Amino acid sequence: MSLYDDAVLVLKGYEDQEELRQAYLDHLAAHPDGLWKACHAGHITASALVIDPSRERVLLTLHRKLRMWLQMGGHCEPQDTSLEAAALREATEESGVTGLTLLPGGPVRLDRHPIPAPCHWHFDVQYAVLAPPEADVTVSDESLDVRWFPYGEVADVADESVVRLLEAARARL
Repeated sequence: MSLYDDAVLVLKGYEDQEELRQAYLDHLAAHPDGLWKACHAGHITASALVIDPSRERVLLTLHRKLRMWLQMGGHCEPQDTSLEAAALREATEESGVTGLTLLPGGPVRLDRHPIPAPCHWHFDVQYAVLAPPEADVTVSDESLDVRWFPYGEVADVADESVVRLLEAARARL
């Protein structure tokens, strides 16, 4: 199955955020290249909120370009076989944590946000993952810092999209 076909199946199976979910499906229908960074109308991205084994903290990255605390994530790559695989790859690359485990049930949320030209939108498919005990964290080239935050501190450092993702992930837990 292609990544495109996987994305369509994942989105068709996602049961929340109906209007936004349909916008993602419409985007893919109109843009067969809608998974790739080269699609200037916008593109699907995959991200993952990393949750510690005690389920009391999340790992956020201080994004080098945006200078914002965000979940791990980014663009789909040709070697990605699924959106889940893309989210896991991005979370592992950006955190340095190996052995991450996806929460069951597919995506936790969708978040469409504008990005600077030449592209216009990121259609982010957001997952949540559990870190293994004693996870070793490293800062990637894409980050200025990577840090664990207790749930109660996330709203103090991150924007509303991260807070909504945390709320949805906690509900899934």
